[in-house]
Order: sequence, then structure tokens, then C-alpha cells
Amino acid sequence: MQNPFHNPGFAMAALTAAINLLPNRYGRLEQLNLFPAKPVRARQIIVESRNGILNLLPSLPPGSPGTVGKRGKRAVRSFVIPHIPHDNVVLPEEVQGIRSFGSETELESIGGVIAQHLDTMRNKHAITLEHLRMGALKGEILDADGSVIYDLFREFDLDQTEINFDLGNTNTNVKAKCTTVLSKIEDMLQGEYMTGVHCLCSPEFFAGFTGHGKVEKAFENWQQGIVLINDMRKGFTFGGITFEEYRGQATDPDGTVRRFIAPGEAHAFPIGTIDTFATYFAPADFNETVNTLGQPLYAKQEPRKFDRGTDLHTQSNPLPMCHRPGVLIKLKAS
Repeated sequence: MQNPFHNPGFAMAALTAAINLLPNRYGRLEQLNLFPAKPVRARQIIVESRNGILNLLPSLPPGSPGTVGKRGKRAVRSFVIPHIPHDNVVLPEEVQGIRSFGSETELESIGGVIAQHLDTMRNKHAITLEHLRMGALKGEILDADGSVIYDLFREFDLDQTEINFDLGNTNTNVKAKCTTVLSKIEDMLQGEYMTGVHCLCSPEFFAGFTGHGKVEKAFENWQQGIVLINDMRKGFTFGGITFEEYRGQATDPDGTVRRFIAPGEAHAFPIGTIDTFATYFAPADFNETVNTLGQPLYAKQEPRKFDRGTDLHTQSNPLPMCHRPGVLIKLKAS
């Protein structure tokens, strides 16, 4: 009997299309659309920056030669896109009883089994991408074991700005702290455009912030208004910054639960920018994908030895990037 997995419906292109269409159940950063996808054809990207020089032009007598413009300094940085493979297996027991001769639903039933596995694998890639993107927002892209893949501040020769909100002090002018954050981000935009500033907070920071004496009344009024309009998704806006509690976490390969934001910390960043943030996707390491534009996810299947099941292989090759790490501000509760 012909192996149904040899059907074109289970080819690499079909499975890749299927896994990319599955819903993503993880990812606040995906919902914010902060890191738009940028497919590339290579496994390495080049980020070029040019520091434009703006200076005042002096007035000169008529007929005088004009001043000569100065070129901005260019810097080129290279980044290798991480490769994240993940494998699973479809065992014969899972398709037992649906290989009846002449069945019109055979492929459909096997397709359902494949879809269940792809759904699980899709969600693992999704939470991994969320972890990488959160690292890019903090300026330090981390691997699953907590090791540093890229320190963006070191790569771009910058120091991260850290602002202590001193929330344990009842006399702290929290609004002035917010103004400082806004000023720092505006100074580091370097000609970029933004529509606002968002801040993802650890539960400890958010509780301390909303419970501070100079914020608490505004938070209570906001809660009452939110109940009336029945939309609590956008967070609490105070001092020109939208603060949102973020509880993202996942289990690493050793079983340790890793929080994406450390206790007592928060991270502010601009939203509505043009090209400050991006997620680069490289092509998979398959013969079929050489020199093609990268997809968010790839899936492929192959029969096991002696046909004792079917191996499923998925992979993603993402690199979330912040091209202006200076706009990433770390806030501390104390």
C-alpha cells in the first residue's frame, strides 16, 4: 500500500505553509506588532548606521563661496542569525486504524494528527521568539539557557540608560521621572519618528508604581474609566508613558522557569517607529530554500528507519533587532 506521507500534501512547502498559518497563542510583543518581519536571503545581516552631522550655517557676504557639508561617519556591524531547530515524531499508533483501503478520509485523518503535532511545535517556537524579542527590547538577546547571543549596547558602543524610580520613597516625583524617560528616548531617536512610549513592567514594579502615593489616585480614576469603556488591553498611561504589567516566562531546557523581565524592573521603549525594530528571518538549511527569502517557520517530514513512524522537523531562523539601542531605557523600582 502506498505510504500516505508521500502525498504532496505533506511536502515541505505544504507543511511550511500549514505551520505558518497556525494561530500564535503566545506573544504580547507580537500583538504590539513592534518587531515587523523582514525576510532575508542569507544567514547573516549587515546593519549600517550613519551619524548625520547637523550644524548651524553662518551668514556670509554676497558672492562668498558656500560652506562645505561634512559627511557623517558610517559604521557597519555584522550579525549572524540564530538557528533554532525542533524535532518530533508521528508514531504508527497515532494513525492506527485509519489506513483502510479506499478510504476517502485517510489523508484528512493523518493530516489532523500532523496538525496536532505542528500546533505544539508552533507554540514552542512562538514562545522562543517572544523570549528573543523581549531580549532585544532589553538590549541583551539571550539564548534558552540564559547565555548572551548579542549584547546590543556593546555591539553599538553604547551605555544603557538606567533610571531609578525609587518607588519605596513616598516623596519621589514619579511624574518627573517619567519626563526624564521621555527626554532620554527623544534624544536617542536620532531623527526617527515615534507615536508614543510604552513600558513593560514586572509585576513587582507595576504594583509598586500603581501603589505609589503620587500615582495611586490617577490609577484608581483610570480603573473606573476602564470599567466604563470595557477595554483594559492598552495599559495604564501616566506622565506620557503607557505602563503595562508583563508576566512572560518560560521553562528552559533544564526545567528552570525563566522570567523575561527581572523582578523590580521595567523596560521603556518607543512605539510607532519606522525602522527602529525588526525581526530578520533567514531561510532554512534545506536544498529547496537556498537563496530564497526566509519564512518565520519551516516544517518537513521524513519516514523513520524501517518505516517505524515519521519524523517531523521544524526550524526557525529569527533575529529580533533594535537598530537604535539607545532608546531602550531600563527602569528600576528601587
